[in-house]
Amino acid sequence: MRPFTYARAATVDEALGALRDPGTRLIACGTELVNWLKEGIETPARLVDITGLPLAGIDVSDDGGLRLGALARMSDVAAHPTVRDRFPVLAESLHRAASAQLRNMATIGGNLMQRTRCPYFRADVELPCNKRLPGSGCAALDGGDTSSHAIFGWSNDCAATFPSDLAVALAALDATVTAVGERGVRRIPATGFHRLPGTEPARHNELAPDELIVAVDVPAAPGASHYLKVRERASYEFAVVSAAVTLHAEDGVIGDARIALGGVAHRPWRLPAAEQALAGIALDDPAGLRAAVARSFTDARPLPGNKFKVELAQRAAVRALRTAGGVQ
Repeated sequence: MRPFTYARAATVDEALGALRDPGTRLIACGTELVNWLKEGIETPARLVDITGLPLAGIDVSDDGGLRLGALARMSDVAAHPTVRDRFPVLAESLHRAASAQLRNMATIGGNLMQRTRCPYFRADVELPCNKRLPGSGCAALDGGDTSSHAIFGWSNDCAATFPSDLAVALAALDATVTAVGERGVRRIPATGFHRLPGTEPARHNELAPDELIVAVDVPAAPGASHYLKVRERASYEFAVVSAAVTLHAEDGVIGDARIALGGVAHRPWRLPAAEQALAGIALDDPAGLRAAVARSFTDARPLPGNKFKVELAQRAAVRALRTAGGVQ
């Protein structure tokens, strides 16, 4: 870890002013950034602490929506009565995201600013990784282990996946990320906040270098919802595949549904073809649900080591739908 200077920002304007210096990085609780420093992924000249900014609120609007401050702790959001009662997909994604100790420290904004857990990106020794060192290649695609990698949206330059559980739930909820910067306030749909790799995999998200996330806005409760996480061990593990669903159903028949998958792409992956096909399908018709979900997998491109994800992701989506609808 290289030496750096440290300062604290008392206001949002001070934090934005600090970002004018390209050698500066903002830090809240550090559950992600400290890892980047230790691994040599980031080598800032200065860290500016933003934990004192008034961005930790959890507010319920008159129409039943939520505004989550960027510095709200994950554990506080998960325990909030409105979140637990009306947005179970959100509470469940947060509970399954990390250990209790990390949830007590990690923030909503910090969680969205995570970077991939691809082992080649996070390696202790320098390996080919276009996301970490542009132009160096992709060790995974060059004969490496692709078991944890993407089946949707990857490019010849990068096949990494995005690790956040929260982001998957927010994508299914049609949430919006609110950022402020030199150009003023900007609202970015959660479904498009994280970038696909294309030819610029080192660009992780749509946040500009001079911008700061201040809040996440979630529309009114969508009806029933559920977050399902498939992982290799029972606790504190990143998803192999995950599914966040919301639905309205009457007499056991789906009227409207939204599905976002995690662990399968560079960002939470919505299934619009499946969502459209699910209307009118009974929740106790697993074959019908499976056929509808399969509509969104015609463009899946599994790699040699992760073909199992195509089947696993479809099963996870069907199970999440049935669980949300109260069908076992």
